[in-house]
Amino acid sequence: MFEAGDIREWRGHDVVDADGNKIGTLESVYVDTTTDEPSFATVTTGLPTRRRLVFVPLAGATVGPGYLRVAHTKKVIKQAPSIDTDGVLAAAQEPAVFAHYELEYQPGAGGERRLARR
Repeated sequence: MFEAGDIREWRGHDVVDADGNKIGTLESVYVDTTTDEPSFATVTTGLPTRRRLVFVPLAGATVGPGYLRVAHTKKVIKQAPSIDTDGVLAAAQEPAVFAHYELEYQPGAGGERRLARR
């Protein structure tokens, strides 16, 4: 997996799916608050007048020259929960992000959030 400090250097690079189809550009990285490891990335997608940030799991992701390759297909990612380009992921939206990719969601013991933006 990536070190949180290393993946930030990829901000603005292309994000592609397993088949090499461009999805968008890497905007930011969200770490899992229970492990402090990179967990999700937000990817800028859409037309210039309708940009949004979609959430993509980083499990199974690899890097290449100028791109980040993720394990999910472009179609699945395009249907993922998203926020406005200047938006913030609300705590109530976290379970939907995990559910979209069929990942288990468990908040912290005290109800803490699972994702934190880096």
